[in-house]
Amino acid sequence: MCAKNVFRIGRDINFGDSVIFKKFDWSLIWMKADEFCLLLKGYGFNFFAGVPCTILREIIGNLMSDRDVIYITATREEEAIGIATGAYLGGNKSVVLMQNSGIGNSIGALASLPLLYKVPMLLLISWRGYRGKDAPEHLIMGEAILRLLRSVGIPFQILSRERVEEEVSSAVRDMEKRQIPVALLLRRGVIK
Repeated sequence: MCAKNVFRIGRDINFGDSVIFKKFDWSLIWMKADEFCLLLKGYGFNFFAGVPCTILREIIGNLMSDRDVIYITATREEEAIGIATGAYLGGNKSVVLMQNSGIGNSIGALASLPLLYKVPMLLLISWRGYRGKDAPEHLIMGEAILRLLRSVGIPFQILSRERVEEEVSSAVRDMEKRQIPVALLLRRGVIK
């Protein structure tokens, strides 16, 4: 289990003048990027390729400075998928990092390579435009991302602050069982 960064446990629940217990406030807890990277490494992921995104910045920074893993910066998402596929064929366990707009760029690459040939990989996708909150250019893909993943048969987990470890575990089990890419959708603020 990874430790979480807690700034305040919650608020007191009072009965008269006595504090009975503290109600846990999940909105004040999150996993740090280095802890998240350790979690992925704990599942055996040792090869990472991706396209930069501000939501993924801390995670990418940790991966780039970690001597135990390989991180390749790609210029396009479909390039990262090809690199991760090659890494898998070479015996590595791969993660592709991208912004959700990158799914639009990479549907063809996903359908014609890892989905078709059963190449397991984790897709860590930052969910820009979630619930219509972001720059205007992210809103359309923010609304469409779940439909796009479903339409090509990519299972996904939406990461939440409260259950990151369980959601990653579920995605990894699904990826290993089905031998296909599985997506983790990361909203702003879930990993710090």
